[in-house]
Amino acid sequence: MKIYLDTCSIHRPLDSKNQIRILLEADAILGILALCDAGDLELISSEVLLFETNRNPNPIRREHALATLAKASKWVQVNDEIETRARDFIAVGIKPLDALHLSSAEAARVDYFCTCDDRFLKKAQNIKHLHVKVVSPIALIEELEA
Repeated sequence: MKIYLDTCSIHRPLDSKNQIRILLEADAILGILALCDAGDLELISSEVLLFETNRNPNPIRREHALATLAKASKWVQVNDEIETRARDFIAVGIKPLDALHLSSAEAARVDYFCTCDDRFLKKAQNIKHLHVKVVSPIALIEELEA
């Protein structure tokens, strides 16, 4: 099973655990990464993830993200098809970088796109003819355990 973690999901384990939701999502992401390490899930990365990671001024977050991306079995490079599909997502209110993440995940034929961004999650779940299931980290763990 292929999964794509967006940047906010990758960073979630480093976020302050002052809310129960953040703690649960952080644990879920660590569990997902453990399943990737065990070979039970296939982590997919992209040029967009690397771009965002390299722009992060925080060296701890940047190194954590790079270490996570290094676990990926496949790397998706942005091409004309991905850019065209991203424009479709932008037209329905998805932010440009999020649209590129989503279209990269679709191009890689991932099963699940995982995000901690509630606004993006809600918008993405309402996109008709989306070829990837967009979920929160907690929802992904629940689906994997079902």
